[in-house]
Amino acid sequence: MEPIKIGFVPAHREPFDEDWASKMRHRCLDAFPQIPQLEIIVPHEKLTKGGCVRDDGEAEKVIALFKEKDISGLIIGTMTFGDEVSALAVASAFRDKPIMLFGTKEGPFTKDGNRRSDSFCGTLSISSGLHRRQIPFIFAGIVFPEEKTFKNRVTDFLRVCAISRGFIGARIGLVGPRPERFETCIFSEDQLMRKFKQRIVPVDLADIMSWANLHKDSPAIKKIIKNIKIQVDSSAVKAATLQNIAGLECALEQFAVEKGLSAMGVQCWTAMQSVYGLSPCHAMGRLTDKGIMTSCEVDMYGALTMLLQYLASLGETVPHFIDWTIRHQERENVFLSWHCGNAPPSLACQGGEISLKYHSILGPSLGIDHSMGTGEFQLAPGAVTLSRLQEHDGKFKMLVAGGKIVASQQKLRGSWSWVEVPDLDRLYETLVKEGFTHHASLIHGDCSRALVSACELLGIEAIIV
Repeated sequence: MEPIKIGFVPAHREPFDEDWASKMRHRCLDAFPQIPQLEIIVPHEKLTKGGCVRDDGEAEKVIALFKEKDISGLIIGTMTFGDEVSALAVASAFRDKPIMLFGTKEGPFTKDGNRRSDSFCGTLSISSGLHRRQIPFIFAGIVFPEEKTFKNRVTDFLRVCAISRGFIGARIGLVGPRPERFETCIFSEDQLMRKFKQRIVPVDLADIMSWANLHKDSPAIKKIIKNIKIQVDSSAVKAATLQNIAGLECALEQFAVEKGLSAMGVQCWTAMQSVYGLSPCHAMGRLTDKGIMTSCEVDMYGALTMLLQYLASLGETVPHFIDWTIRHQERENVFLSWHCGNAPPSLACQGGEISLKYHSILGPSLGIDHSMGTGEFQLAPGAVTLSRLQEHDGKFKMLVAGGKIVASQQKLRGSWSWVEVPDLDRLYETLVKEGFTHHASLIHGDCSRALVSACELLGIEAIIV
């Protein structure tokens, strides 16, 4: 993911200590480079007095600078008391961007007993002004820039900016119709347009398969076949099936690139298997590994949940689109996170085998060739975040829960992991009472704070468990 440009407003108010304001600004600028993928845009000391913002004229200069640099977010920090009018002018100009506010801690008294900063006081003036203007913002506390809290809060804000930049206006592919008996996968296209300026890009499954067949001898497809053979044990599937899997992956990737898609929902076990004798699961997992979030069963809100998590991770890891399947038969607060064979290969447990096999449930029942190709393995252990975006009556909500994958010696079918959560009864009751479906997205790491903050700014109700 390319660096994220964030504008920094070092707010200062005269007659508070000029030297202290300058030093605090430099301390902030020394702290920001410790955060990967962050590019700070700040007024130079020649653009504004001391590189701070203290009046209307300086605010206008900074607004012009930030527009020229096309910032993705705004950080306002009170170096001293902070001039509220100029800081709020900048915030108003970028009210459609994520905004973070923080104050700096007080330094020692001057020799004559005066205070240097009063940031503790001035931050309230700016926060009340943001409320008055109905500008949503994230508060990062009263801190010194060297403190771990500051680094953590800025890192979380960076993730929020990535979510906003990648989620608003996203294009999502709809590949084939949803399964007829899966009302759970319905969605509101007009609400996505209205709320998030998103665009749904539909394509017929036959067109995708036609493209794959037309280009079956292309170098791109041959390269995918070679890569699959290196990456997984494909001995259980026929050469023709492997050719079809690679062709499907290549066709879907081409569709995503041509249409500028960030994610897609794909018809998988209905016509894909009964008509084409093919399970797209492994191709879908590989596409997710390539940064194209791909959900099963044409679940568009599922694809968007994956996208939110992927953006929150700054593209450092990818999610697994899952079913909440069963409770563990013996262990309390543990459930099986599973899907047919769609997990990205990068998430495999170290030392574990990734196998291409027939669809674990539907292949035999459909009476078709069992060598259809689902990528099957256990996911790597570690902390995870569980999420699900849902919409009812035009109002969006998102589940945000934490847990951890616990390693198992079992050999199960599909892509799977046992996930332990603090209170499974409470989590499950929340799913039921809040109207969440049987689909969710799981991603390694704890990105819950960034997701909750992003929900606040996007107008999504965060359901935290």
